[in-house]
Amino acid sequence: MSRSMRPDAVLVQAVIAGALSFAHLHDLAEAAGQSGWKAWAYPISVDLLLVAAWRRLRTARQDRSAWTWSVIALFASLGANIATAGLLDLKHVPDWLCILVAGWPALAFLGGTLLVHAPTDSAPPAVVPAQPVDEPAGPEVDVRREDP
Repeated sequence: MSRSMRPDAVLVQAVIAGALSFAHLHDLAEAAGQSGWKAWAYPISVDLLLVAAWRRLRTARQDRSAWTWSVIALFASLGANIATAGLLDLKHVPDWLCILVAGWPALAFLGGTLLVHAPTDSAPPAVVPAQPVDEPAGPEVDVRREDP
């Protein structure tokens, strides 16, 4: 059975948004002094952390760690998009932003490691102690032996 591929509006929107966000993260990293392959690695790092947090949220919705790392990655992406929108002069990036960009790999590695190696259950299942089973009452049998 063959399935026809038809474009989904949400998928098309996701690809466009992802490509633009990727470009903005690259441009910001490059403006902050990261050049060559390093500038290209930043968007991948941000997006992978977001994907790891999303996957963790799918399996453990109550996991605060997943929500925290999801918000951190979202702010990194959103911040780059806003910064490249003309609000920041990318020819003169502030020192604090260069420090944030330079520190991002360590933060992303920490977040990804914590997400991947966190236990899947937030709490172990409660162990219910076994209840003794009452045996049905039967006739009493005298097992004493009497000698004649």
